[in-house]
Amino acid sequence: MIKKMLSVLLAVFTAGAFAAVDVNTASPADLDSVKGIGPGTSSKLLEVRKAGKFKDWPDLIERMPGIGEKRAAKLSSEGLTVNGEAFKPAVANKAAAPTEKVAKPAPAPTPKQ
Repeated sequence: MIKKMLSVLLAVFTAGAFAAVDVNTASPADLDSVKGIGPGTSSKLLEVRKAGKFKDWPDLIERMPGIGEKRAAKLSSEGLTVNGEAFKPAVANKAAAPTEKVAKPAPAPTPKQ
């Protein structure tokens, strides 16, 4: 019985350790708990958030200096969310559409004189 209670208690604490931190509701301490966010970034996030909550990841990337897609992906993997959503990188259109090589037409022959 004690082993079961300990395992349940351990599971609860483990789940809490991996809990997501939503940027729109997090306190400075919550933001600091995310690996990759220090006191400077957390205070800047809170300052920018005063103007309005972040709608989604692209909104956060646009409004928050120093956070691009690469850093957003890292912060998301560490547990940061925007409105409960993890970061999903944009699919590059160049990779989706294969490039075709078009042959140049041969120059027109010049008339003989």
